[in-house]
Amino acid sequence: MLRSVGPRLAGAFLICLPMWAQLAPQYQLARDVFRQLIEINTTDSVGDNTKAAEAMAARFRDAGFAANDVQVLVPAPRKGLLVVRYHGASSSPGAARPILFMGHLDVVEAKASDWSFDPFVFREQDGYFYGRGTQDMKDGDAALVTTFLRLKKEGYQPQGDLILALTPDEEGGEHNGVEWLVQNHRDLIDAQFAINPDSGGGHVKNGHKTFMGMQAAEKVFLSFKLEVTNAGGHSSLPKKDNAIYHLAGGLTRLAAFDFPVHLFDVTQSYFERIANLTQGPVAADMRAVAQDPKNAAVVKRLSEVPLYNALLRTTCVPTMLAGGHAENALPQSATAVVNCRVIPGEKQDDIEKTLVRVLDDSQIKISVLTPAKVSPATTMNPQVVSAVTAVTDKHWPGLRVIPEMDTGASDGVYTQTHGIPTYGVNGVFLDEDDIRAHGRDERVPVQAFYDSVDFTYDLVKTLAKNPG
Repeated sequence: MLRSVGPRLAGAFLICLPMWAQLAPQYQLARDVFRQLIEINTTDSVGDNTKAAEAMAARFRDAGFAANDVQVLVPAPRKGLLVVRYHGASSSPGAARPILFMGHLDVVEAKASDWSFDPFVFREQDGYFYGRGTQDMKDGDAALVTTFLRLKKEGYQPQGDLILALTPDEEGGEHNGVEWLVQNHRDLIDAQFAINPDSGGGHVKNGHKTFMGMQAAEKVFLSFKLEVTNAGGHSSLPKKDNAIYHLAGGLTRLAAFDFPVHLFDVTQSYFERIANLTQGPVAADMRAVAQDPKNAAVVKRLSEVPLYNALLRTTCVPTMLAGGHAENALPQSATAVVNCRVIPGEKQDDIEKTLVRVLDDSQIKISVLTPAKVSPATTMNPQVVSAVTAVTDKHWPGLRVIPEMDTGASDGVYTQTHGIPTYGVNGVFLDEDDIRAHGRDERVPVQAFYDSVDFTYDLVKTLAKNPG
């Protein structure tokens, strides 16, 4: 019936109008916020997160939020963050704790010489928005800011408090904003759970939406330094006791090694559900590994796909290599960096012991370069799952919601570790074969961005009606 799809259909008509036509108010606001965020450089090297935080704070103050509910905190120069509190109807003892919505303002480095155009100029072209951060993750920031402003204008009152935190240094740097908040101002973001649009999201394959991913776990980042030292000597008198030979031998053994398969509820559920969207032998293997992770033949076949391999086990891979000091001298040292992505629940000491055993050379000294941050998997919250499922079905009827584990990492590691269950959810659908986050000419489809604005608005309201 036209009545049941009227608002979204009307929005679609407006989006399809010529560029000179006016967008629906929520889309125009979202576009303006998105542009403003993209055009504020927030890289670690020269960017200014404080400027971005202040720009968003000004919007909230202009919208009527009380001054003490809009806080810009600056842990270090250029590393400011924003925390906004939207008060709910119930603040009595025993009332539900707030819901936290979090996003990072910073972006990875982007050289104009590497791009087809200036990465810090918001550009709409051929149905896409371009600019550094359009995928990771200023699109999500803009959708959240737009939602909070829209609810305020409507006079909406949630059951419990809603908190928005926009922070620096998720992509690197020495002043991670979420870590700083949980250590120094936990009261500002204390919540029963958090929604993090930096994870999860819609999947598109061959032009078709396939499923909505809801991130409920993420691998932990852990790096080791491998080093071999040697007396060296003249290259005209070579010997087998060579620092590079020792290191290369150990890395060759590491290349042939696979950590044991370790499935848990999130990844097991992922393989079970994704199998229903997959055809042929691969689908059968997914079902089989969910039932029996020790099936070596099945594991071997699935492991040939890098994504499935990363979901099945902890991985460790060399990412940097150096050795020697002169072309006519035997090397006095050889070093490598091995980066591991660790399945939740596995321990750093155990990973290190495994590497020592696999490298199998007493001359290779191994030391922790970047220690792991403990990040337990999130217990699936029925309230959150129900809300995400309902909103997904409203916007894309029949599309499945599938829990997943991120093979990378996000700021969820800090909230999760400090007792705030965190779920990766966003409404942007991206083509699995066109992921440009951190890359050249980063972009997001215009329609996908506007759809995410609607999705985020409905998700926040759905969660706010039933705060738990």
